[in-house]
Amino acid sequence: MVKIKTIDDFLETKDLEYLSSMNLEKIDKDKIKVYHNTINKTGNIQSSCISDEKLRELQKNYHQKALKILKELCPDKIKLYDFSEFHIVKSGYKYKFPIHDDIPAKLLSGVIYLQPSENKGTVFYDNKNGDGKNEIKWKINRAVFFSREERETWHSFESDGKSDRLVLVYNLMTKDIKSVYNIENKSFIIGKIRSIINPYLHRYFNFII
Repeated sequence: MVKIKTIDDFLETKDLEYLSSMNLEKIDKDKIKVYHNTINKTGNIQSSCISDEKLRELQKNYHQKALKILKELCPDKIKLYDFSEFHIVKSGYKYKFPIHDDIPAKLLSGVIYLQPSENKGTVFYDNKNGDGKNEIKWKINRAVFFSREERETWHSFESDGKSDRLVLVYNLMTKDIKSVYNIENKSFIIGKIRSIINPYLHRYFNFII
């Protein structure tokens, strides 16, 4: 069973307003657009839609909060932290993504629902076949976090068929993949083979939404 941490009113009002009101490109009904924004533990930034000043502010405001969540969900992974992702993700109103689990680089996977007022949230499952469905309902400024585990943390998402879906994907990341597998008591070699056999999920879907 996936350990999930759900927090309402996660973002401060000014941050929620900033992230929800950006002038983003229009998107086709069945497409997705990811705006990548990262900041590492020494303060180096790569951004596409969030200003450097705001990205530093987000890191300052929420990093310790995220570390506290990771400590609750999987404390052994805290020492592996290298950088944070603050991706803005917009998906068309008919977009769907299938059941998957996250890449090992993600120590803490998180999503905060931004817009609209009603849509579909994130669905978790007991296995990749979709048994034991558990949907976290959509609510503006609701955050959903978990710490991935190889072939255990299955989830999916889709838009509701009526409105485009806008979220902030907030992840704590590492470059030390082998140590992740050691902590999870899983095989790094098998995990590597799996990513080669099915590179689509691991290359394209570098976030939880």
